[in-house]
Amino acid sequence: MKDKRAAIVLQILRETFMLPKWTKAKRNPFETLILTIISQNTADRNTARAFECLSNKFEIKPEVLAKTETSKIEETLKTAGLYRNKAKTIKQISRIILEKFRGSVQPILSLPLEEARKTLIQMPGIGPKTADVVLLFSAEKPTIPVDTHVNRVAKRLGFAPENGDYEAIRANLQSLYNPQDYLAVHVLLIAHGRSYCKARRPFCEQCPVNNHCPSRGLWNEKA
Repeated sequence: MKDKRAAIVLQILRETFMLPKWTKAKRNPFETLILTIISQNTADRNTARAFECLSNKFEIKPEVLAKTETSKIEETLKTAGLYRNKAKTIKQISRIILEKFRGSVQPILSLPLEEARKTLIQMPGIGPKTADVVLLFSAEKPTIPVDTHVNRVAKRLGFAPENGDYEAIRANLQSLYNPQDYLAVHVLLIAHGRSYCKARRPFCEQCPVNNHCPSRGLWNEKA
């Protein structure tokens, strides 16, 4: 059964990878939102550098960033891709949160999950993944963000349909796991995708879950 296989895979991944310490700490919602916007289509190292640069120059608060010139935000984000668009988005979102939500993301996070998701996604530059990251890590809402690694690994493991879109992958994964495991599922699938289940040449022979993967060896044969 798929449910049983999903549980076994998660257990093996827990034994293979250690959950980072930051996953156990509740993160500032607005900072998480800004960091996730910066991370879009950007490597982790460059994301961290850009966020640190932004943090060193400005307080990461809606009332500060809403009043900061876009060009000055741009200057801090140059190590991140699409920095001009991201600077514009950060300023717009800061203004929206300041004017509509009294300078706090908390009123949004206090809404029921789907209403909170919808409210976040309606903001400029925020898609489902960004919304789900904020909801999961800053509000402990039961949702699984789907990035490129989660997408790939979930499909190769047969936990989501090959042609499934973001919502289909998210729904399938959430049906296989308990809400208390959603954060671990998200983080561990990413770790597995980076270490073993790589996009072009996955290390199927060394993969710790290869005995439970229906795609074992198939991607190497296609290469």
